[in-house]
Amino acid sequence: MISWKKEPKKVRKHIFFSGMVQGVGFRYRSYYIAQSLGLTGWVANMWDGRVEMEVQGDPDSIGRMLEQLYEGRFISIDRIDSEDIPVISELGFTIKN
Repeated sequence: MISWKKEPKKVRKHIFFSGMVQGVGFRYRSYYIAQSLGLTGWVANMWDGRVEMEVQGDPDSIGRMLEQLYEGRFISIDRIDSEDIPVISELGFTIKN
């Protein structure tokens, strides 16, 4: 009997975070959470005080990442703007700038 293991569907999100998200370890927390959940993508500070992120993986893991970011000790997220974008081939999660 052949067993077919179905891989979880991957999605990619382009996200902007507003609030107290710069100078509080947001990018580094994002990096470590992404690593622990097997997500790929990048995170960067923006000139206007927001943080921009592209994150890719299964939707449940991305949801867990967002939950853990909300729980950050010094992080205070007031708003998240997110859109789905095409999945790309990449390895790892990086911090820009």
